[in-house]
Amino acid sequence: MGEKSEGWAAIGLGLVAAILFYGTTNPTMAHFDYTHRLALAFLDGRLGTAEHPLWLNELIPLEGGGYTGTYCLGAILSIIPCILLPAHVLSALIAGACVFFFFLLGRVEGSNSTPRRMMLDLFPVFATWTWVNLGCSGAWQITQGFAMLGQAGALYFTLVWRKPVIAGAFFALAFGNRAELVLVLPIYLLLMKRGRLHFLIVPTILALCTAAYNFVRFGSPFDFGYVHVVAAMKEPWCQHGFFSIYPIAYNAYHLLFEGFNETTAFPFIQPSPWGCSIFLASPFLFLLFREGGKHKVAAWTAIGLLTAMLLSHCNQGGWQFSSRYAMPLLPWMFLILAGNGKLTVIEGTLFAVSVAISGLAAWLFLWTSRIHP
Repeated sequence: MGEKSEGWAAIGLGLVAAILFYGTTNPTMAHFDYTHRLALAFLDGRLGTAEHPLWLNELIPLEGGGYTGTYCLGAILSIIPCILLPAHVLSALIAGACVFFFFLLGRVEGSNSTPRRMMLDLFPVFATWTWVNLGCSGAWQITQGFAMLGQAGALYFTLVWRKPVIAGAFFALAFGNRAELVLVLPIYLLLMKRGRLHFLIVPTILALCTAAYNFVRFGSPFDFGYVHVVAAMKEPWCQHGFFSIYPIAYNAYHLLFEGFNETTAFPFIQPSPWGCSIFLASPFLFLLFREGGKHKVAAWTAIGLLTAMLLSHCNQGGWQFSSRYAMPLLPWMFLILAGNGKLTVIEGTLFAVSVAISGLAAWLFLWTSRIHP
C-alpha cells in the first residue's frame, strides 16, 4: 500500500470508528464536565468556575473566590479547541483519531499485512476497556482518552515519521492530561535518537505553564489539588496519601485477577462496576507474551513504570469497566503486539472474543441499568 492510499485508508478507518463509537455508546457521565467548565472559565480569564453544582463534588474552593479542580493545565487546554462540541461527539472523535494513528503506527513493523494492521488499530478502542470507559464521556474518561491519543501520536512521529517537535507536542497532550506519563519521557527520548531537544520544546513550555498555574491556585508548583479534595481524602484507602505501598496488593488483584460476577439474567455473568482483570476484559492481551518485536524492551519498560504507578495509587479508578487508568498503557501494548508477526487464527479468535466482551460490557454499562454504583 502506497503512502497516499495508506493515509486515505487511515482516515477512512478513523471516520468509521468514530461513527461506530458514537452509535454504540451512551454518554452516561457527560454531566461530570469538570474540564469543560474550567476551560470556559479559563477563556474568560478566571482560574475557576463561579458555580459549584452539587454533583461536581471534586471542585475545590479558591481563596479568591470560585472553584477549581484537580485537572492539569494541559487537560483544560485540550478542551478549548473542542469547547463547542458535546462530550459524546468529542469522545467519538478521540476514538476515531486513535484508530487513525494506530493504523499508521502499524508500519513500525514491516512484517504487518494490511488486514493485520486493521485488526490491531481497532484493538485499543473496541477490544479493550476503552469502549466503555471513554464512551461514558465524563471529564475523567476524556482525559484518559486524550492521554492515549497523545501517546499514539507521539509514538508515530517518533518511530515511523520522525518529527521531533510534533512528537513532543503529542507527548505534551498525553502528559498534560495524565501527569504520571512524565515517567516515560526518558523512553521517548531514547527512541527519538535525534532531535531530542526539539522534542522537549512543547512539553517544557507546558510543564512550566502548569507549574505557574498550580502556584497561582495553591501556592506550590507541585500541588495539583488532590490533597484539597476533602471527600476523597476522607476515604479509607487514601489515609496514607495518593501514592503508597499499602494499596499495591489490592490494586494488583483488581487489575490482574478479579473475575466477573454471576447473574440470573442473560448473559448470566457480568463485570463488577469497580473493575476486573484486564486479561479477562481483553483476552487479546495474552498475546503480549509472544515475540514482541524490535521495540519490546522499551514498551515493557514503559508498561512496568506506569503499572507500578497504577498499583501504588490509592484508588483503582472507581466506577468503570476493568481499569480506566490502564488506558494509557495501550499504546505500549500495541507496540508489542505489532511485533508478533503474521495474522493467525489464534489472533483473530482472541480479537473477536475481546470485541464481543467489550461490546457486551458497553451494552451492560451504557445502555442498561443492571450495572450501577
